[in-house]
Amino acid sequence: MIKLHNKNTRELIGEIDEAQLQFLIDELVEEDGTDQDYYINRDQLDQLEKKGDPVLIRMLRDALGTDDDMDIIWSKS
Repeated sequence: MIKLHNKNTRELIGEIDEAQLQFLIDELVEEDGTDQDYYINRDQLDQLEKKGDPVLIRMLRDALGTDDDMDIIWSKS
């Protein structure tokens, strides 16, 4: 399983599968090929919602809460 965390607080956002991770990798900007962190904001989530897994998008929206943006990081366990 793959765990998503808030990069700044290290709070667990949730667990995702390989397909959900691949969706994030394909859709979000990577600084390089080994990047495991991503910046997300409300506008990006609106765009991702049109293309992606509703469960994943809901998880990210819930994690964002009232904030406008955040950095997320993933790790395999």
